[in-house]
Amino acid sequence: MENIFARTSALLGAESMEKLKNARVALFGLGGVGSAAFEALVRSGVGTIDVFDYDTVSYTNLNRQFLAVGQTVGVKKTVAATIRAKSICEETKIIEHDMFYLPENSAEINMSEFSFVIDAVDTVTAKLEIITNAKKAGVPVISCMGTGNKMDITKLRVIDISATKGCPLARVMRKELRSRGIENLKVVFSDEKPFLAEPTGELKGNRPAPASAVFVPAAAGLILAAEAVKDIIEK
Repeated sequence: MENIFARTSALLGAESMEKLKNARVALFGLGGVGSAAFEALVRSGVGTIDVFDYDTVSYTNLNRQFLAVGQTVGVKKTVAATIRAKSICEETKIIEHDMFYLPENSAEINMSEFSFVIDAVDTVTAKLEIITNAKKAGVPVISCMGTGNKMDITKLRVIDISATKGCPLARVMRKELRSRGIENLKVVFSDEKPFLAEPTGELKGNRPAPASAVFVPAAAGLILAAEAVKDIIEK
């Protein structure tokens, strides 16, 4: 069988590809950001990916989420992730966690089993729990800040959360992390001024869902995956 990772191997080298094959990455969230990160992890040759999401693919996901196609509407996102991964690389191991990771169930997951943790969720409570437990376990973690109501992918960058400004989510996260004794965290962040978008008519939890196109969430997800890959192969 022809090696589907031949061109990646030509770029990164055989030793790096072996590291990726033996790596286990935890990906929290399979929405617009997380589904793009997932696609990139699979196509980069990461051997095992644990996916965490409790939601199902909906019709309104079709405009931006990589797992959302007509055939997966109504399917659990974790299941859709397995289907997608197997259509790309049969050897990729996907471990499904159909759960919303929160303080009340986080003890079910041993963070120390992972090579890298990606936070692509948009709920502050969940983000704090993911980051805090990854830090306690000594596992490298990267977190995505707000991507809704934005269009300019060139504004995205990887920085420490202490250097973020103008992002309401980052502001809350900085404060809450400091209260937990966490001063530093690698994040994907955009300082683009959000659009004054019209109401979507959807709710995200008990708040109106932000307007969103494919561009910024997907680009942020690709950056998250790239940082995970770089960290794994540089060790």
